[in-house]
Amino acid sequence: MTSTRRALGAAALFLSVVGTVGAQEPVRPSQPQIVTSGRGEVRVAPDRANIAIGVETRAATAAEASATNARKQKAVIDAIKLKGVPADQISTMNFGVHPETRQDRPNGPFVTTSYLVTNTVSINLQRVDLVGAVIDAAISAGANQINSLDFYLANPDSARRAALTIAVARARGDAEVAARAAGGALGPLIEMTVMDFEMPRPMPMMSMAMKRGMAEGTPIESGQQAVTASVSVRWQFVQGAKP
Repeated sequence: MTSTRRALGAAALFLSVVGTVGAQEPVRPSQPQIVTSGRGEVRVAPDRANIAIGVETRAATAAEASATNARKQKAVIDAIKLKGVPADQISTMNFGVHPETRQDRPNGPFVTTSYLVTNTVSINLQRVDLVGAVIDAAISAGANQINSLDFYLANPDSARRAALTIAVARARGDAEVAARAAGGALGPLIEMTVMDFEMPRPMPMMSMAMKRGMAEGTPIESGQQAVTASVSVRWQFVQGAKP
C-alpha cells in the first residue's frame, strides 16, 4: 500500500512539472534584435544576342520541298557569315518535314496535297551591334521566319555583386535608422540571407524603317537588363547606446 502511494505521488509530481513547463512563455532572445531587408538593382546593357532564323518552303513532294529549303537556307547562312559571324556561332536548332492534307468530302480519305519543310538556325552573336544587319541579310537571302530574338549578358557576376552591395547597404541603413528611433544603436550582425538574383531578359520589338517606300534596315534596340538582388538581415540592438 505504501509503495502504491509513493508511485501515485511521483506521478502527480511529474504531471505538475510538465504542466509548469508547458505554461511557460516562449523563449525570447536575451538581446533585442532588429530585422531588415534590402533590395538592390543595377541596369546594364547586354553584350550578347541570340536570333532564331528560319526558312519555310512548300512543294508537291517532300524531296522538292527539302531541296528548295536546303538551297535557300544555305544562301541565308552564307549571307550571315558575310556579315562577320563565325561558323561556330551558327547552329541548326530545328528541321522538319510535314505532309499537308485535305479531305474532299465528309468521312472521306485524307489526300496529301503538299509538303512543308522548315529549317531554323540559331545565331549566337557576340556583337549586339550586328543584330539588325544579320536580320536584314538573312531576309534578303530568303529567310521568311524570325522566330525569336534574345539579349543577355555573357558574364553577369559583376552586375550581381553590385546589386548585392546595394541591397546590403540599404538593409543596414534602415536598421541604423530604426535603432536610433528606438533609443539605441545597431549592434553586431547576427544573420544574413541572400535571396535569388533576378535577371529578366528584355524582349525588344522589331520593326522595319521605311522612307520614300524604301527599306533602310531593321532597327533593333537592345535596351538594358535590370539585375536585382535581395537580402534579409538580422542585427543585434544595443539599448541606450549612442550610435
